[in-house]
Amino acid sequence: MSDTACLTIGKVVAHLKDRYPDISISKIRYLENEGLLDPARTKTGYRVYSSYDIKRLEDILYLQKHKFMPLSVIKEKLQRTQELQTRGTDVTALEDEQILTPSHRLYPLDRIPQVIGVSISFTRQLVDAGLIHFKRSPHGRDLVDSRDFDLIKTCDELTHYSIGPKNLRQYVIAANRESALFEHALVIFATKAGGVDVQQTKQNRERFDKVFNKILSLTGSIRNQLIRKAIQQTFNTKSDNQG
Repeated sequence: MSDTACLTIGKVVAHLKDRYPDISISKIRYLENEGLLDPARTKTGYRVYSSYDIKRLEDILYLQKHKFMPLSVIKEKLQRTQELQTRGTDVTALEDEQILTPSHRLYPLDRIPQVIGVSISFTRQLVDAGLIHFKRSPHGRDLVDSRDFDLIKTCDELTHYSIGPKNLRQYVIAANRESALFEHALVIFATKAGGVDVQQTKQNRERFDKVFNKILSLTGSIRNQLIRKAIQQTFNTKSDNQG
């Protein structure tokens, strides 16, 4: 769509339907009533949406669907960005270091040494090994998800025991295999609980998380015991041979 083209509300719905199947005219009107959208109107009163309006709507839908942000937080974020743009402030830093939730933040790669004390090159090695993945800012910068910080620091600590990112690649492969087992078990649990929409209510979400953490703990215990058993057998055998 060109920068000067304007769409009616029905055409906006058609334009976004493939990416956001639950979009509807009533939902767009609701967002307008909540003060998140302010489309122009024709002389006859029809809403018309510019490329700016549609981009803003896409941002709202994305943050709702993928970041699970409530409308009140989305509204504050959009207002903050708009205020900076109005004052002529460079919003690159704001966009590159996105505040998504209090515990979920994206940091530019060049800030990682300062934030968690791990080198840029080591962080890139973790990406190459598939242990973490970069996000990409609107300006093309590599961003690191703060939710990966504990994993990054754990991997860094393992280097003191001669276990590097390449060695940890096997855990990525194992995790991908195990995730299928987890998904199977969790879908069965959710189905028995009344459906697979585990985020339908806060109570269902909490029950789901509790079951997931329990399975994670149990399978982790099995893994630890098997590794411990194998190591003990190896070193006991060597000790017996030396004796």
